[in-house]
Amino acid sequence: MARPIWNGAINFGLVTVPVELYSATEDHTISFRQFERGTSDRIRYKRINERTGEEVPFSDIVKGADIGGGDYVIIEPDELDAIAPGRSRTIDIDAFVDLDAIDPIHFQKTYWLAPAKEEYARAYSLLLQAMAKTNKAGVATFVMRGKEYLTALRAGDGLLVLTTLLFPEDLRDPAKELKSMPEITAARGKELDMAVSLIGSMSEEWEPEKYHDTYTQRVEQLIEDKSAGREIVTESEPAQPTKVVDLFDALSRSVEGRKKRREGAEDSVAKRRSASRDKGPDLASLSKAELDKMARDLEIKGRSKMSRDELAEAVAAARSAGAA
Repeated sequence: MARPIWNGAINFGLVTVPVELYSATEDHTISFRQFERGTSDRIRYKRINERTGEEVPFSDIVKGADIGGGDYVIIEPDELDAIAPGRSRTIDIDAFVDLDAIDPIHFQKTYWLAPAKEEYARAYSLLLQAMAKTNKAGVATFVMRGKEYLTALRAGDGLLVLTTLLFPEDLRDPAKELKSMPEITAARGKELDMAVSLIGSMSEEWEPEKYHDTYTQRVEQLIEDKSAGREIVTESEPAQPTKVVDLFDALSRSVEGRKKRREGAEDSVAKRRSASRDKGPDLASLSKAELDKMARDLEIKGRSKMSRDELAEAVAAARSAGAA
């Protein structure tokens, strides 16, 4: 069971609700050590004085702020500590805003907020239900681990959710960062209609469980294949950009292809459901990760490039061949 990483209270108006903060996300990135090629020797980094070439103890290192012209202002660690935010135990809601009004570019990291004790559940539930009913987000600031955060507090699925936000000064101006801003030309009527039709044909309900970190899965597979001495399959090259003269044709073929794939997928799902009644679990109900594991156990090649439906078809075919 996870431990809270912060505890304090939510303040809105004259109402105070003691809460605990839990991280809602985790990083599955695979970490590597560094080695010298051809050896088993680890690479380690040292803090070296570039003038003397000697290693410097961590306690003797200070920070320097570049003020231009090769000059630096030296800052001692205790000077930074002196101006750091204090130890906060409150999430002070300054205002409530429409949740949809917050541009997602501001969103940073998400946490769960739970009542600190059962006795605070009534006030917690009231705030949760009121925010859900109004679709509002509470804009608040609080301090965690010596850093001040701007946050949006909103109603989640049975929990209050706190998302840290980037301050406006943290956002870059695209006009200053890009070589040039894209020139938006007026779309031709038929092309625009066809693009809208393609978007419509690809529209579906948001189902986050359908999506997985396929790169991490491929890294895990690479490690497993190299460890077992198996052949390593590389990714195919990306598609070439569409020529402007072929734009309408490409859109038309995309709409038609999407329609056929959807019809084929529906037929395939129906067949799989029928075939799976006597052959183990219903593949149509499994996630891509579960299907990928089954494909790995069945040693199906090229599985890392397959979509969820393709994995289901490959697993069904492999099981049928094994049964025969």
